Formats: sequence, C-alpha cells, structure tokens
Amino acid sequence: MKVTEGAAAADPVSASAPGRWRALALICAAVVLSMTPWFSATAVLPELSARWQMTEIAASWLTIAVQIGFVTGALALTVTGLADRLPMRALIAASACAAGLFNLALLVAPGPVTAIILRALTGAALAGVYPPAMKLITTWFVTGRGLALGFVTGALTLGSAFPHLVRSASAGLDWWIVVLATSVFALGSAAMLVLMVREGPHRYAPAAFSLTELRNIVLNKPLMLANTGYFGHMWELYAVWGWFLAFASGALAQAGLGLPAMASALTFAVIAAGAVGCVAGGWIADRIGRTATTAIMLAASGSCAALIGVLYAGPIWALVVVALIWGFTIVADSAQFSAMVTELSDQRLVGTALAFQMGVGFALTVISLRLMPAVADWMGGWQWAFVVLVPGPIIGAVAMIWLRRLPQASRIGGGRR
Repeated sequence: MKVTEGAAAADPVSASAPGRWRALALICAAVVLSMTPWFSATAVLPELSARWQMTEIAASWLTIAVQIGFVTGALALTVTGLADRLPMRALIAASACAAGLFNLALLVAPGPVTAIILRALTGAALAGVYPPAMKLITTWFVTGRGLALGFVTGALTLGSAFPHLVRSASAGLDWWIVVLATSVFALGSAAMLVLMVREGPHRYAPAAFSLTELRNIVLNKPLMLANTGYFGHMWELYAVWGWFLAFASGALAQAGLGLPAMASALTFAVIAAGAVGCVAGGWIADRIGRTATTAIMLAASGSCAALIGVLYAGPIWALVVVALIWGFTIVADSAQFSAMVTELSDQRLVGTALAFQMGVGFALTVISLRLMPAVADWMGGWQWAFVVLVPGPIIGAVAMIWLRRLPQASRIGGGRR
C-alpha cells in the first residue's frame, strides 16, 4: 500500500524515515558512478576525431547521440508507464549495467557510425537511471525533498563532469583509459544498487497505465508551467556542458594557455561546480520556495550566458570566475523542477510524469547542442555563441513567476512556493 504524501506529512515520524540519509548517500553514489559514461566520448573527442578523421559535424553527433538516446529511452518509459510499473531498484540497476556495457563497446567500435549508435544506446540506458532515481529518493523523503533531490541532481552533475577529470589526470595517456574507467564505474553502480539500496517507506503502488493518462500531465496547467521552467533550463544546460570544452580551449589558446589538460580541468571545474549548486539550490528552495529559487537561478545563469563572451579575450581570472558562477547556477534549479512534478502531478503517475518532463526537456537539448557549433561557425568562433541560449532561461523564469501566482502553487514545498 502506498503511503501518500499527505499522510506522511501529517505523521512527523513517518516523514522522517529512519535511515533516509544513508539511503540518500548510497543512491547519490550510485548515480555519480552510473552517469560517468554520459560525456566519456565528449571528453576524448579530439582523439576520436583524429582516430576516425571525422568532420566537426560528425564529431558533434557523438555528443548529440547520447541526448537522442536519452530522449528515446525517457519517452519509451512515458508511453509504456514502466517507470510506475517496474521495481525502481531493479530498473535502475539493469539500466546502469547496460550503460556501462554499451560505453565499453566504444573501445572496439570500427568507425564513427558504430560509435554514434553505441552512444545513442548508452543514452537510452541512462534514461532508466536518472528519472527512476529521482522517484526512488522520494520514497525516503517527504520533508526536505528539495534538498534530497538537489543531492541526486548534484550526483548526476558530478558524474557527468567526471570524464573531464579523468582526461585531465591522464593527459598524455591513451584515450581509452577514460572510456574504460567510466564503464567500470557504471557497472560498479549496478552492483551497488542490487546489494545495498532499497526503497523507502513512502512507496508508490504499481500503476496501470494507458496513453490516455498523458492527458493528466499535459492538461495540468501548474504541472506544465513547472515543465516549461524545466524546458527553458534544459535549452541552456547541456549546450554549455557539451560545448564549454570547445569554448575554454579557444579562450585559453588565445591567452597563450592552450594545453588540452588545462581546458579539460576548467571544464570539469565548471560542470562540477553545479554539484555544489544543486545542493545549495535544494537547501534554499526548502526555505524560500521552489518557484522563487528557480526564477533566481534562471536569471543568474541567463546573465552569465549573455556576458561570458565579453571575457573571452580576458582577463582569464575573470572568465574563470564567471564560468564557475555559471556552472553553479545553471543546474542549481534542476532538481526543483523535478520536485515540483512530484508535488503537482497525479500521485499514481509520478514516474511517468518525471519521464515525460525529462524526455521533452532532453529533446530540446538535441536542438541546442546541434545549434551551438553551427552558430560558432557562423560567428567565426566560440566567443559569442552562447548568446543564443539566453531565451531559454528567460522563458523559464517567466513560467516560474506565473506558477507562483496560481493557487495550486500552495502544494509546492509544503506551502513554500
């Protein structure tokens, strides 16, 4: 029997599930490890491009394919309702194992076409990790949910950044070390999930599902406003994560600091700053409200997107400071959009609603990721390319302000809108 959010909120002992912080630590560790294959090919893109003599467009598809795969996997979870029908721990563990194996197969890929297919399969497998992990952690947390989900999104952020750290630390060594390491991490996370993780006391009952249930998502105005905020956020997020290495390489080379290891280290630092941002964003949201926190973070990250080009030519210290602020704020709001989905959606369909939100959001990242190198080529370099991302956070912030004014917003964060 499912313990409803209302019942849990009325029972402080139930809402404070024993062992929930241990469960959070284990789930976050598993998410960090399982998400490391995401940018494994991106981190070694120069080496793979030289190995297969790829054009810039072909090389960009090694990053974009992961997004397409994730979208396909997330939408498959949506239309089948599997995220609300299968045991979450089993689904996440199987998906992490598949992601590790598909990533490992990159080592024997004979050419770019096979590599792109493998990257898409890796992304599809990862769709079975992140949305269900968000749902899994809500079985442990009713109070403090924003902070808990912030930790999970921070884990995704840290895992996504990790290949750049491995590449920086292994500078001068073969590219396959990055791929091997991230594959082993993902396989290790699957073992961890099977052996050490379990669902919390606030379980969701398995739900019957039909496509007509999607009406309960798309016709829910407050929920779709929360989704709109997420979509604006996603327009910006992965375009920065995917192409900041190219931006940083150009800026550092112009400053006479063109060592590849330095650009990789800076990219890791910028993405990893988001892990701190996710936790801080969750802590803030549980105190001043989710809509206020997301609007503030969207405004801050959009401002960085508009201004980062000014510092492309230096001074480098100023560019680094703004880049780190950008990395902190660009994902600090992410978990709060997911938290709002768990609070505003039909409680029978939480897993499906999360998969829908992420499926559409990641579909937008395919467009922005593909757009970025085209804009950079049109502008003659990366200096001003990130300006095209600014409309996303603007639209997202407007949606959050609109949602904050609706009476249904009282269901968010226990009344902290």
